[in-house]
Amino acid sequence: MNAIGHINSIIRYPVKSFQGESVTKTKIKNYGLYGDRSHVFIDESRVKQFFMATYNINLLSYKAMFEGEENDTQFPKVRIITPNGREFYWHEDECLKEFRKLTGQAHLYQKEYIPEHVPLGAIEEEHILIVNEASLKELQKRLGKPIDSRRFRPNILISLEDETPFIEDNWFGKRMKIGDVELEIKRHCERCMIINIEPDTLESDKSILKTIVKDRNNYFGVYATVIKTGEVTVGDKIFIK
Repeated sequence: MNAIGHINSIIRYPVKSFQGESVTKTKIKNYGLYGDRSHVFIDESRVKQFFMATYNINLLSYKAMFEGEENDTQFPKVRIITPNGREFYWHEDECLKEFRKLTGQAHLYQKEYIPEHVPLGAIEEEHILIVNEASLKELQKRLGKPIDSRRFRPNILISLEDETPFIEDNWFGKRMKIGDVELEIKRHCERCMIINIEPDTLESDKSILKTIVKDRNNYFGVYATVIKTGEVTVGDKIFIK
């Protein structure tokens, strides 16, 4: 079995709806990347309860990253960087105060899962979101401008030997093998208005979602379920079987 490409980058999101952190290597747990969406804001007045960027896009301009070694018993401390460069930690009183003020939700509260029990609902609709670099380049070509891959919030950005755009559409039901890790490619990722938002400036570009709706039936990227856990590293070879 020949490799079809490699991992270009790995991105996890310690806090749901915040900007993620690029890592060189990490573990793939049964719920996805280690610590992905493990820290969330809860609003019990909402049906889905998770308070997300779809309710307040300002969340997208905050950065979150783990500080310390990956631990299977307890997550490392989460450091948060505000748009103006202030820093504090998830567990500090300043954190909840900041986001209650930002959202205007006085009853907002925080929830942190433990490493072995991060629920599927906290990490979107499947375990891992994969974006193909060739598909991103094709989208940029159609739009006639560069597009930051962060808009699409992938967990794994892949680079393939065959640079045919959207070749990943043919992978549903197949297994992706990366070292000891095995993923099953499940389905398309259906997009929402969040991809219109530039993460750093929060400026909106409606042409992005409009183009994906028109040309791709609103699909961009593919979801995968974890079949076998292990460790992945940027540069690891990818196999499809």
